[in-house]
Amino acid sequence: MTTEVIRPATLADLTAIHALAERLADFELPPGRTAREIARADHPILVAQLRQPREDVLFLYAEDDAGTPLGTVFANTQRDYFTQVPIAYIEVLAVSEAAAGRGLARRLMDRVERWASTRGSVRVDLNVFCANRRARGFYEHLGFRPETVRYVKEVGPAKEGVTG
Repeated sequence: MTTEVIRPATLADLTAIHALAERLADFELPPGRTAREIARADHPILVAQLRQPREDVLFLYAEDDAGTPLGTVFANTQRDYFTQVPIAYIEVLAVSEAAAGRGLARRLMDRVERWASTRGSVRVDLNVFCANRRARGFYEHLGFRPETVRYVKEVGPAKEGVTG
């Protein structure tokens, strides 16, 4: 049996983290979205954190004792839009297909919640696509609840590589 290690992410993990991010688009995508743009949207903040770590960010990487990538979570500190109180915001949570269903995502979320609590955050927030039923079910099982719904409407031709 292999041992799971959860540790701070390093620049050496970047390729594996990018591969894990591909799982962020593993659901029926909404119209106008591509798997590539979903998987790559957070790359700039991930790279920036690995190159110049900020103390208000939690960036963890999980692997087994053979070095096989299992999962990652990236959370930062923000302010609630309405009250300006500090919150933790999860930008990325991804686990490999092999690690799915084994409790790793829950353990990563537990680490985020403990980190947020020790930093004085009043809550942990995240966004999830409406169509991503698997992720929504997971978050609701952990006690998260939906709060707002974002609506979109296309008004012009989509341009290659441009979203908004």
